[in-house]
Amino acid sequence: MGTRVHVIGGGLAGSEAALAAAREGVPVRLYEMRPAKTTPAHRTDKLAELVCSTSLGAEGETSAKGLLQAEMRAANSAVMAAADAARVPAGGALAVDREEFAEGVTRAVLSHPLIEVVREEVTALPEEGPVVLATGPLTSDALAEHLKARFGDHFLAFYDAAAPVVLFESIDMEKCFFAGRYDQSPDYINCPMTEEEYRRFYEVLTRARRHTPHEWEKLEFFEGCIPIEELGRRGYQTPLFGPMKPVGIFDPRTKEMPFAVVQLRREDKAGRMWSLVGFQTGLKWGDQKELVRSIPGLEHAEIVRYGVMHRNTYLNAPRLLAETLQFKEEPRVLAAGVLAGVEGYLESAATGWLAGKNAARLAQGGSPAVPPDVSMLGGLVRFLAGANPENFQPMNANWGLVPAWPERLPKKERRRRMFARGLSAFRDWLRREGFALTAA
Repeated sequence: MGTRVHVIGGGLAGSEAALAAAREGVPVRLYEMRPAKTTPAHRTDKLAELVCSTSLGAEGETSAKGLLQAEMRAANSAVMAAADAARVPAGGALAVDREEFAEGVTRAVLSHPLIEVVREEVTALPEEGPVVLATGPLTSDALAEHLKARFGDHFLAFYDAAAPVVLFESIDMEKCFFAGRYDQSPDYINCPMTEEEYRRFYEVLTRARRHTPHEWEKLEFFEGCIPIEELGRRGYQTPLFGPMKPVGIFDPRTKEMPFAVVQLRREDKAGRMWSLVGFQTGLKWGDQKELVRSIPGLEHAEIVRYGVMHRNTYLNAPRLLAETLQFKEEPRVLAAGVLAGVEGYLESAATGWLAGKNAARLAQGGSPAVPPDVSMLGGLVRFLAGANPENFQPMNANWGLVPAWPERLPKKERRRRMFARGLSAFRDWLRREGFALTAA
């Protein structure tokens, strides 16, 4: 194994990976194709440029993203340091000045004596040394084709069409039931609807507002992946012949087939998170919430991931990646950020940090590490490696990624205890692994 780490991509994941590896005393070559080759979304040549939002998520001890922020601060994250320095008022969220933030990360990377920045497009993996792939949702066509040829066609590389995901604990199982169609294995949660309940649902659906995509996102609908709002637009009965068809489903309480049914499928092995089958959507988030809560049994559903429709290039992580973010078939290669299957700036930076540390370990002849499962980063990478590969969609930080608190307590108190448990375990893990640890 060569002693140099190669990092491909200069976004939040790649920048964090480069600095994480270099801080372990390992030389790093960071490749960024801008400005030699631009993307439709970026506007500058700065590293870690924010192209959509300027927020790294909600703060506080009841927020899942707040826990991930705290873990990254404990790990001496360069992205978190730049974010804290560029902070702007945003209520309970960590929002930043876009230009100041990118300038701070760029300065940290360029000033590190062990990091060499190469401004050119990479079209094939370097053949020696550990490699961190952090090329983001707009991975160049040439590199994407190279990766497909090398690892198989396990990309989901067109338009990301995801359905909302809800926490199991927020589903009213007095109204819902487990069953499969035609008495097959009861792997689905079913939310039955009467005709009147469906009519109210359809009214909410048809008045819901759609997300207006960026000019560079020309949405293309595939017949096997039509957004629920598009099905509703095609007619009152169209969803009844699609994802809401009740055929083969019988309510165990009435012994009759409902007028319509919404099915939920588990997103993780533990069954903490469930997605709405066939409900991929590009609706505005507030309207999505209203729509989901118009479904019987989901009136108080806690949505941990909203549906999205946008251009995205990402790996089918459960098929390709281990919990260490290494490729199973080629362990010297790691993935981070959106390409690895996460959503969000914070999540991209966090997986970049772990990939960078593990790449440095490989360069030094050591073994990669995985954070504890009660930490948010540990839960996130375990989800990437262990999610359902047949329906994999990118994931962001949420409480469904970590074990629930064992006691029945008010939700805010449960979350505070999960926060404290996760951060304490993460800090202990940093100490055991010998990684730099900031003061509490």
